[in-house]
Amino acid sequence: MKRAVDIAIISDTHLGTYGCHAKELTNYLKSIQPRTLILNGDIFDMWNFKKSYFPKEHTEVVRRLLKMAVDGTKVYYLTGNHDDVLRRFGELSLGMIQLRNKLVFQVNGRKHWVFHGDVFDSSIQRARWLAKLGGQGYDLLIKINRFINATRKFLGYDPISFAGRVKKSVKTAVKYISDFEDTAIEIAAEQDYDCVICGHIHQPQIREVTCSNGKLVTYMNSGDWVEHLSALEYNDGEWSIFEYNKLDFEVTSPRLQVLEKQQESYGINKEEVVPELNGMVAFEAI
Repeated sequence: MKRAVDIAIISDTHLGTYGCHAKELTNYLKSIQPRTLILNGDIFDMWNFKKSYFPKEHTEVVRRLLKMAVDGTKVYYLTGNHDDVLRRFGELSLGMIQLRNKLVFQVNGRKHWVFHGDVFDSSIQRARWLAKLGGQGYDLLIKINRFINATRKFLGYDPISFAGRVKKSVKTAVKYISDFEDTAIEIAAEQDYDCVICGHIHQPQIREVTCSNGKLVTYMNSGDWVEHLSALEYNDGEWSIFEYNKLDFEVTSPRLQVLEKQQESYGINKEEVVPELNGMVAFEAI
């Protein structure tokens, strides 16, 4: 049975790179039935895209997203820095998917501002070539990490994240994340937004801050599907962070599994009627 979710937000999946956990992402997408799905940037990694590497697991993610749109989920694709080539198209409807650079909507009287967040990144704005080089190095680190974790699993040890340890151990990276969040919060307060939602820095987060002008702002980040395997979900009037746990998706016996087509034919997976999202009014989408 799929979980009914009012809004789901994912970002930084980096399809087309070795770091993307596409299989896990597909499992997650299959498990939810959102009324609105927001893809908040860096879904495809066009900086590091290679013709020789786009495995079937990555194609399955794309197929799943399209199926969700066909089945009635309203899908917004917000551009990020790794898929910024799409920004030249501006606001565009791609049939079932709406392409945007940012999204503003209101839920239960609270004004939400959603965008990827790379506009705050000086390394991208001032030295694009350096940012791309850093992205390639990050992808190489992920490949090495995958190999080492496979060896650790064979030996009975838990996996580790080199990229995560590097970020936490480097004071500059920690300060960058803090500055990024503080900047997003202060600008949101100045623009009278109640909530600001970003991706980009791969750090899942929900926190409330009272700004210098007295405005209470909720900052949220959906994390990523390279290290944290996380998403933001809005349901029953509250935002929460979803964190993938493989145990939630394991099946005791393959004989107990029912194929999707069989489910539909038996009426098991019939689409449920999801109630209209209370107070959900998209009053600006640019």
